[in-house]
Amino acid sequence: MANIKSAKKRILVNRTKAERNKSIKSGVKTAIKKVYAAIDAKDKAAAQSALLAATSAIDKATKKGVYHKNTSARKVSRMNLAVNKMA
Repeated sequence: MANIKSAKKRILVNRTKAERNKSIKSGVKTAIKKVYAAIDAKDKAAAQSALLAATSAIDKATKKGVYHKNTSARKVSRMNLAVNKMA
């Protein structure tokens, strides 16, 4: 355990930020699952609306620094490809 006051504060701040990041990542994962669930159900309209919501969630997470921009671009690209492949 840290003895210095600034180190103790750092631990608290890091814990707070980790909880925030965890919450944001969880929301993004849920949004992505909704897209793939709609794809599995072969519901193109639902997949496209879920894709819009998921893309928005991913972009917001990237803006907040939770995801690297290349990671978010890859996730969005794969979802777009999956939705566009639907007949």
